Amino acid sequence: MRVHWFHLMPYQDLPPDFSQRYHSVWVDVPSHLFDPVACSRMYHEYLDELEEADRLGFDGICVNEHHQNAYGMMPSPNLMAATLARRTRNAAIVVMGNSIALYNPPVRVAEEFAMLDVLSGGRLVAGFPVGTSMDSNYCYGQTPATLREKYDEAHNLIIQAWTRPEPFAFNGKYTQLRYVNIWPRPIQKPHPPVWVPGGGSVETWEWVARRNYVYSYLSYSGYLRGKRLMDGYWETVDRLGIDANPYRAGFAQGVVVADSDNVAEAEYWEHVRYFYDKCLHVYEGFADAPGYRSIRTLEANIPSLSGSTPRSVRQAATWRDLVDGGAVIAGSPATVRDRLIDLAKSLRVGHLMILQQFGNMPRDKVRRSTELFARDVLPALRGIWSEWPDHWYPTGAQAVAS
Repeated sequence: MRVHWFHLMPYQDLPPDFSQRYHSVWVDVPSHLFDPVACSRMYHEYLDELEEADRLGFDGICVNEHHQNAYGMMPSPNLMAATLARRTRNAAIVVMGNSIALYNPPVRVAEEFAMLDVLSGGRLVAGFPVGTSMDSNYCYGQTPATLREKYDEAHNLIIQAWTRPEPFAFNGKYTQLRYVNIWPRPIQKPHPPVWVPGGGSVETWEWVARRNYVYSYLSYSGYLRGKRLMDGYWETVDRLGIDANPYRAGFAQGVVVADSDNVAEAEYWEHVRYFYDKCLHVYEGFADAPGYRSIRTLEANIPSLSGSTPRSVRQAATWRDLVDGGAVIAGSPATVRDRLIDLAKSLRVGHLMILQQFGNMPRDKVRRSTELFARDVLPALRGIWSEWPDHWYPTGAQAVAS
């Protein structure tokens, strides 16, 4: 099993009454709440935390793209990945990812990801999200009904740019280029592994499986609620006659490790509460623009992004609501180890992305939780799925990890 350390880079200084006073943490969050000097400190602390995860032996370090929000301050994850490529040596650089339908032209993604792959020595994982409705439809003004068609065309252009050896013309519906001939070109052949983060669209399951990519379910409701979605993905894989290699799947899970279960609550509850109450305070009208999700997905009763993390979870009254419900796996190393083993086996996932920095959690607490995980939990997860080959891990990182 591969374990990757995932950072959202949230804004830590939202006011205590933010979720009661302000409309949304995304799209129209007031700019007067932002302090650039404070954010500079946060960025450097966050990069330090990701670099420490590399030194502690995590298989990957993860960043991602979002816009106009205080939930995750990385409108360009590639900038963060570039700094990490220089300051880390072992871990995969997992960019989860670039919202490829938002780039004009999308060949820009092919170029920048190629740069990152070369800079990191072949350690890049290329994430291709469709993008949340908040980012794609409301922040970047994309038409919801044509977003997936535009995404599919962008994907085709990027893959061709990576793999076709000579200059070529590309004449798509949304992009027309007389010459496509990217320099540099990626180290990994035929191209870096592609992971597709998803929130539960039926079409994404089949699209990913047919292209032999990794499907990564990102939700903050936790693994108990996530089982239905992952079961749907594996049913799709089986229907298509594809082998059920666990490394075809990834899952994001909030994790806190402390000396004991009681200490975990005492030390970390205020920060977990900040994350669920403030960082996930998304106006539901932004989360699901009409046409963003297909009729098939609606008929399957798949929850929207906001629906996948219900208000009752986001504004949970107690620590136990989140921990017992599986939204957060927290406690002693033994408690965390046992629950993560259950997660891996019940969801059949080979790539686990753990969120250990919540909301306004200070660096010393993040370091303590991460060190305990690396020392007392990570070794117990290594042997899970060892009978399966992982075809979706970067070749430059695999040489170090193997």
